[in-house]
Amino acid sequence: MKYVVLIHSNMQPWGHPTIDFTEVGRAIPADERAAMGKEFDELLSELSASGELVTGLALDAPSTARTYRWEGKRPVSTDGPYAESKEQLAGFFVLDCATRDRAEELAAKFAGPGDVIELRPEMEF
Repeated sequence: MKYVVLIHSNMQPWGHPTIDFTEVGRAIPADERAAMGKEFDELLSELSASGELVTGLALDAPSTARTYRWEGKRPVSTDGPYAESKEQLAGFFVLDCATRDRAEELAAKFAGPGDVIELRPEMEF
């Protein structure tokens, strides 16, 4: 059985690793943050070696998202992650597209009555 670990954070500015961009993370002394980073890297190595780590992605800032809603008889898109708070993440698909236009074309096809679809690029760093 596979699980998706979704990491939610309120960072200003947006960046990765999150510990370097959150107020609480920046309050931790640099040597402790470095030790925590080393422990996390070791965890990822162990999970990779055991075959338990399938993949991981850092998402770009929420402002880069595109949201699709079903309105009337077709999906309508808006900039940003504007899903209502009552709506919860229900699934995750990874698309590998040559262009943002192609990704938006495909994301719109996932939108249906009662659904909100968010398209967010992977953050490259």
